[in-house]
Amino acid sequence: MSRDLSPRTKLVLYGVLLVLAIPFVFPTWWMVTSSLKPVSDIFAFPPQLLPVNPRLDAYQRVFELQPFGQQYLNSLYIALVVTVGTLAVSALAGYAFARIRFRGQNVLFLVVLAGLLIPSEVTIVPLFQMFFKLGLVNTHWPLILVPILGAPSVLATFIMRQFFISLPGELEEAARVDGLGRFATFWKIALPLSRPALGAVAIFTFLHSWNLYLEPIVFLSSPEKFTLPQALTQFVDAYGGPMWDVQLAAASMTALPVLVVFVIAQKQFVEGLAHTGLKG
Repeated sequence: MSRDLSPRTKLVLYGVLLVLAIPFVFPTWWMVTSSLKPVSDIFAFPPQLLPVNPRLDAYQRVFELQPFGQQYLNSLYIALVVTVGTLAVSALAGYAFARIRFRGQNVLFLVVLAGLLIPSEVTIVPLFQMFFKLGLVNTHWPLILVPILGAPSVLATFIMRQFFISLPGELEEAARVDGLGRFATFWKIALPLSRPALGAVAIFTFLHSWNLYLEPIVFLSSPEKFTLPQALTQFVDAYGGPMWDVQLAAASMTALPVLVVFVIAQKQFVEGLAHTGLKG
């Protein structure tokens, strides 16, 4: 279709898209550039799109005021573990709901999907009591187990189920003819074909874990165990006011992995979501 467009039409189209992108790009641009400015220039009027005298003092103070390096590693390893765990659970559960016929299958799947309707704020108190009795408060275990076994995993299971339903049944029949069992068929046939769906699940699971805020402030109390969203709230002065340049510097470093992950894997993300709607 794009081949039929004239150069002038393409130029107008790209111009419109560029204008529409400004509201989405400008906040990130302002965050990064303001982290290089002194506080007096951040709220200057008229606003300065580029720092007049860029400096990195705020980035240095981020690591002086908080154990930010350790907090960064905390968020990174928790997000990676949660992503791997969610992929394993959702792929197995999604394949079971899509390909294994058993009594009450649809009813059980609806019960699982009902977990998406329960806000996390409703379950946070019972979860805290449970982990408190287990002695896991102020550890990273709640931040790992709750997402893997909670609502994010339910959504991931739904996406994987929809993808496995779209696969031709002849593939499993050919696998059974070759002597493969149920798990071998899943591992050698279905799972390799589900890379687009796995990519989509991996992206939104990583982003959800990376941006998790409610659970860390409930379960964690030691600064060295904080994750990044919780750590960002700690950059305040002696009077409790925000240290804008330091907060923006920390936020810029926090947003970097999210941007990198999405830019690298956006194709798989779109393909995975597109495949989930092929067949109900």
